[in-house]
Amino acid sequence: MEADQLKNFIAQALAEDIGNGDHTSCACIPEDSRSTAELLIKDIGVVAGVEVAAEIFKYLDPEAAMHVRINDGADVTHGNVAFTVECNTRSLLAAERIVLNTMQRMSGIATLSSRFAVEVEGMDVKVLDTRKTTPLFRFLEKEAVRIGGCENYRFGLFDWVMIKDNHIDACGGIQQAIDSIHTYFEEKNLSLGITIEVRNLVELYEVLRRGGVDRIMLDNFDLPIMEEAVKIIDGAFETEASGGITLGSVRMIAETGVNYISVGALTHSAGSLDMSLNIVNPD
Repeated sequence: MEADQLKNFIAQALAEDIGNGDHTSCACIPEDSRSTAELLIKDIGVVAGVEVAAEIFKYLDPEAAMHVRINDGADVTHGNVAFTVECNTRSLLAAERIVLNTMQRMSGIATLSSRFAVEVEGMDVKVLDTRKTTPLFRFLEKEAVRIGGCENYRFGLFDWVMIKDNHIDACGGIQQAIDSIHTYFEEKNLSLGITIEVRNLVELYEVLRRGGVDRIMLDNFDLPIMEEAVKIIDGAFETEASGGITLGSVRMIAETGVNYISVGALTHSAGSLDMSLNIVNPD
């Protein structure tokens, strides 16, 4: 994560939530009050967002002191305390919802990513995320994928070229699309990885005749056809499986021999991990 990007996210999230002031806390809590709170896990999964929470508290109260008991990426269960934090009470209450929303979402993604990673453990394949993320929250969702044990694909449209079916159809064909990419690269002095999506073996053979790509994405292939496609490619290009991949199918897909499996579900179908932030009364 970029520090400036995280700081900007925190500022926008606080502006969205606080507006012209947390009137409840300002009315009820003395300005100089300080409290200690603990982050209680109320679910089973993988925790993520602890480091982000620390930055949120520090943003609101530079004197905030957080004691981490469970680090990002650790397995957690109901009743675990991920951290305690001592902080200005008004700042603590202002941070509460943003910390919880962020950590619950990140932990849900990390938990699902961990389950996918376990399904292909020991196999020579990498499970990738996609761009199917929440707008403006992508950098944290992708961080959660990494925390959970899977890997990031391209961050956006700018850092990897992916020629998909719509590009091919709009451009007039596979060869035209690949030719256009290379012409564009020469004009713009660019050098990026290139993935091309194929929908059947006919398109696969077109790509193999033309070349000029780094990776071939086998989109929504039935398992026997995918296995045949991998054999046809025979290591000439990287291979990637995509399309409707679930926890129940990911290992069978990996067994076809593909190098990568891209899974939109890591982010678009992940739930949230239940947790709460509670002020702890001193003994």
